[in-house]
Amino acid sequence: MFAKPFRVKCNIAIKEGSDRRKLKADISTAFPILSAEQISELIPNKEELNVVKIYTHKGDSVTLYVMHKNPIFFEVERKLYPTVYTLWLFPDLLPVFTTWPAVLQKLAGGADLMLPGIVVPPSGLPGVKQGDLCAITVVRNRAPVGIGTATMSTAEMLGAGMKGKGLSVFHTYTDQLWAFGDKSSPPTIAPSDPEHADSEEHSEGSEGAEEEEEPSPSTNTAAEDLQTTPHCPEPEEKAGEGSEEAEEDGRTPQEQMDELLLQCFLHALKIKVKKSDLPLLTSTFLRNHMFACCPSGKQLDIKKSSYKKLSKFLQCMQQQRKLIQVKELSKGVESIVEVDWKHREIRSFSVSEGSVLEVAPEESCRDAEKPYHPPEISTLYSVSTRLLPLFRDAQLKKGAVLTAAEVRTIITNYVKSNELVDEINKNYVTINPILCDSLLDKQEYQEIEKLKWDDLFNRCLDRMQHCHQLLFPGQEPIIRKGHIEPIDITIVSRGSNKKVTLIKNLELYGLEPHSIASILQQRVQASSAVNPLPGSKDKVLVQIQGNQLVHVGRLLVDEYKIPQKHILGLDKAPKPGKKK
Repeated sequence: MFAKPFRVKCNIAIKEGSDRRKLKADISTAFPILSAEQISELIPNKEELNVVKIYTHKGDSVTLYVMHKNPIFFEVERKLYPTVYTLWLFPDLLPVFTTWPAVLQKLAGGADLMLPGIVVPPSGLPGVKQGDLCAITVVRNRAPVGIGTATMSTAEMLGAGMKGKGLSVFHTYTDQLWAFGDKSSPPTIAPSDPEHADSEEHSEGSEGAEEEEEPSPSTNTAAEDLQTTPHCPEPEEKAGEGSEEAEEDGRTPQEQMDELLLQCFLHALKIKVKKSDLPLLTSTFLRNHMFACCPSGKQLDIKKSSYKKLSKFLQCMQQQRKLIQVKELSKGVESIVEVDWKHREIRSFSVSEGSVLEVAPEESCRDAEKPYHPPEISTLYSVSTRLLPLFRDAQLKKGAVLTAAEVRTIITNYVKSNELVDEINKNYVTINPILCDSLLDKQEYQEIEKLKWDDLFNRCLDRMQHCHQLLFPGQEPIIRKGHIEPIDITIVSRGSNKKVTLIKNLELYGLEPHSIASILQQRVQASSAVNPLPGSKDKVLVQIQGNQLVHVGRLLVDEYKIPQKHILGLDKAPKPGKKK
């Protein structure tokens, strides 16, 4: 569930005692083995407790409970699960299944725990039912390194000959949820069974002999395996079955980003850049060529590489690899002036089919199958208490939502059915007691006896509750109270001479703030961030470094077709001036 980075929706501090008491009650219900003292130790009354709502890479909504900057529980579909940080404090909280250290890397990559990878102790497997929550440990250490649910009961596991899937794994040590905390390592807790270590060594040797037809490893080899975590033949392959993430070779994220940077660089030189394009601005080369060569499913970010800056990377490509020549043709502006297309690295580089990521504006909704279309926004009116007598004949109750045309039709029928049309001038309507109470102010009771039709309709609409409706193609209409807030773009100053572009209310129009931030980051080559909007529970604020009003306006108006009347702040964009 947490094999890939997740997106934080909001982070709220719990200050009220009632919320804290409710959480303690929920924990006590879910884990009755914990005493009241243990729960109070886990969640002290005066310590800071935060509720963090996130979306996983698969779109699942998860609630995290964070204490001392460590997630201690996470909640999915109203069910609580402890994290490894909590299980290290209470290792006996859940039934435990033990596996080999080498399997842990596969579990952290998103794989489930297969039955051949489970070590059976002399005392036998713990008694569990299908769906029971279980902890996962590695041999020689009782500190849990993962949690999951049993896919079958203990009897069914033994009946299947210990073959097939044993646990559906949700969370492990070294995954993204663990990385959200202080990234501490598991404590060393000796196994409760003194004969466990000997049986593990024997079990590991027999498993290797059965699957790989190699001599059984010695006791020393088994002890070495626990320290160095080498390749484990059968249990590792079973654990990683069907998991693409399990094929990583142990490189750091920085090393992986360095390789992706070089790959996109060589790809762009071989396929995208032509001799006629030279000299080519380095910023244009990155934005229009390297980003376009990024493989699908990956994101190119120079700041996460060892180079940190584009200029340092290109300097390495020029001085060490002799692939290009970069010169400063104008003050502070570097350009690629020469490319050695005959270089061995460029000639030998091969492009895999289907590896290029095409950046499209529709990706803002993060739904590749359904490109983004702006919603149809219409104004609606809700029946208020004051106007309720006018709508009783239409059998409408308080809060009923109508269009302006429907309101006009109902009022017209009411006037005609009560014979209120003025006989002399049919452009006027006679005011009866109900119309008087509904549409007139107190000072007008004695003054106004008749109203024009247009005045009658306008007064009626003004006294109704205003609502708005959003209609996205292929979706149910969304109705909210009040007028829809515009997308607000503001420029604020930070420091002496730094400006920052802030964007809010993107969610109201079906736009994904994180995707908008990513697209703008690539286009303007500036840092971006998405933070919770102060004073709001569900909204976020997109922040882009620099004055990016023009780029934001082009993205929203030209590509996403958002009407300008629903965007606030575009009028402050700098006007294009004459070039000197």
